[in-house]
Parts: sequence; structure tokens; C-alpha cells
Amino acid sequence: MNKQIYLRDLGSRDYKETWDYQTKLLDDIIAIKRNNRVSEVKEVTPNHFLFVEHPHVYTLGKSGDQNNLLINEKQLKERGATYYKINRGGDITYHGPGQVVGYPILDLENFFTDIHKYLRLLEEVIIKTIAEYGLKGERSKGETGVWLDVGTPFVRKICAMGIRSSRWVTMHGFALNVNTNLGYFDHIIPCGIRGKAVTSLEAELNRSVDLGEVKEKIIKYFQLEFDVTKFLSYVES
Repeated sequence: MNKQIYLRDLGSRDYKETWDYQTKLLDDIIAIKRNNRVSEVKEVTPNHFLFVEHPHVYTLGKSGDQNNLLINEKQLKERGATYYKINRGGDITYHGPGQVVGYPILDLENFFTDIHKYLRLLEEVIIKTIAEYGLKGERSKGETGVWLDVGTPFVRKICAMGIRSSRWVTMHGFALNVNTNLGYFDHIIPCGIRGKAVTSLEAELNRSVDLGEVKEKIIKYFQLEFDVTKFLSYVES
């Protein structure tokens, strides 16, 4: 099993361009797996982890309700935002500047073949990351992602998650609100869940937080939780 991961930080990158790139990486891994079934010489499948920061964009999961987008095409343009219906699980969410978005494209057969475990470990990575800022991240029963003050009237979501898996290869991932403009969430029903607020590290700490520092913590805990042998780090051109 190959537990090395190629780490790329794409910087600020258009959503569709990044989605296409994820798809290519996933398809390349699946092609190797198919070839391995008929070839005597087996090729090791690679794993990837992409960090990215998107311009303002709303994305709706394959089983999501388009009515959870509360503004029309003209209003989207006025706010400098785009909208895509995509092939991950989950409902609608927002991505934008000041958010740390992570897309692990992993061959889970290199780690474990359990999607439920995969999601719970992703949550654990974020829970441990925000704990370094004094925040107690929690899971909310039946609702993927990381929350604060679960079970109280003040429950709020700090990290959304939605994935796709094909032949045990993952794509899409998580979006952690760091210095995010939370006003953009007013134009959707986040994750299709009414009556629950959204928050960020900046809002909770009353100060901006360095994105690079947050990414370093995420990688530290990802390596721990997924028993990653090594991250092979370089900047994508």
C-alpha cells in the first residue's frame, strides 16, 4: 500500500478549473487500477492532497435542493459569485477568499476501504486543528462536518464537508472557514439545514488567522489520523 501523498497548494484558483483537475487526478488513478487487474506488473496508485482558495462560488451537491440557493443569476453576478451543480454528496455550500479548502484525492485501498471512517477522520483532522485555537469542534448527529456548541441554541458550523468516491478513489473534501466573509452564507441555506448559523476562526477569535499556519496544522493532523508515510510537497505551477 502506498501511503505517500503528493501535496499541492493551488493558491487562488477558479472552481471549475480545480474541479476538472480533481477529476483528471481521479480518472488517472482509476485507469491505473483497471490496468492492474489485467497486467502482470502492478503499478502503485498515487494519492494527492490539494489546498485551494476559490473566488466566490456556490456549489450544490448531486442530491441537493436548488431552492437552497436564495438568489438568482443576476444577483450572483452583482456579488461576483458563480454557481455550479456538482457531483459530490451533500447540499449547497459557499467557497470564497479566506477559506481553507482541502481536496484529498486518495486511493482508499492504500489506507482502508470505509467511507464512513474516511469522513469521520476528516472531521477529526479539523477538530484537532481548531483545538489549537482553543475551540471545541464537535460532530452533529446525522450532519457531516465540524460544529461548535452542538446541542445548544448557539450551534454553528465552522467546516463543511462533501465528497465523491469512485472505485474507492475520493475527490472533493472540506472547507474550513478561517477569515471568510460570512455574509455570503446569507444567500443560501447552508448544507440545506435551516436555523443553524455558520462561523469562522476569525469570528470566534475576533482576529484574523494566517491561512498558511492553518494549512500546516491540517497537514500535521492529516498525517497523524491517516497514518501517512510522507507528504511530497511542491507548488503547482
